Amino acid sequence: MKILLFFIIAFSFLSCKSTDLSEPMSKTTPLSYLALGDSYTIGEGVPENDRYPVQLVTMLKNEGKVNFSAPQIIAKTGWTVDELDAGINAATTKSEGYDLVTLLIGVNNQYRGRPVADFEKEFEAMLQRAIEFARGKKEHVVVISIPDWGVTPFAVNRKSDQAKVAKEIDAYNAAKEAVCNKYKVTYIDITEDYRAIGANPEMVVEDQLHPSGLVYSRWTEKILTEVQSMKF
Repeated sequence: MKILLFFIIAFSFLSCKSTDLSEPMSKTTPLSYLALGDSYTIGEGVPENDRYPVQLVTMLKNEGKVNFSAPQIIAKTGWTVDELDAGINAATTKSEGYDLVTLLIGVNNQYRGRPVADFEKEFEAMLQRAIEFARGKKEHVVVISIPDWGVTPFAVNRKSDQAKVAKEIDAYNAAKEAVCNKYKVTYIDITEDYRAIGANPEMVVEDQLHPSGLVYSRWTEKILTEVQSMKF
């Protein structure tokens, strides 16, 4: 009887130790992050560390609460929604999905003069892909609004119709927000803030069009707030 009791206690002890050891492993295993977009996501003209997906991972690590591995970025300067779709198809993605997915796309559709109605349909299909990448967890997808490039020195120098650009950007963003609301996906507005700062010399890179790391830091802070409220 004493021998049997000894083995029961020993087995229980080992089982508890096994569980205790496995818990830190799940907490320290890096989470995965997929960033989808165009020049604003790849960070045209800025160092890699200034890209907002990279800044986000760095900020989260510095907090010490959530540990993400380096983000996988599928983005290219000039991409429209359909070109992003093709880019995703050509890339190697994780079959098991991702813990976090961000999406910023649409400015090149607007720049090329494509109809908002067409964009809305394409964006909805892209958002569905983003949700699939997030393993169906809509709460782990974040959509960022399109910044108004019409305020930049690039637009001013080429005498772009700033009012027209602003009106079209607003229409595109309204379509994006409507689709996000339909799917209950977080939508972050960075457009109004960008309109207030985008013309400042320190807020653009050498091409006078794309944002500097300072702008991306502001975007990152907004995304960070949303990610902090997520349960992983």
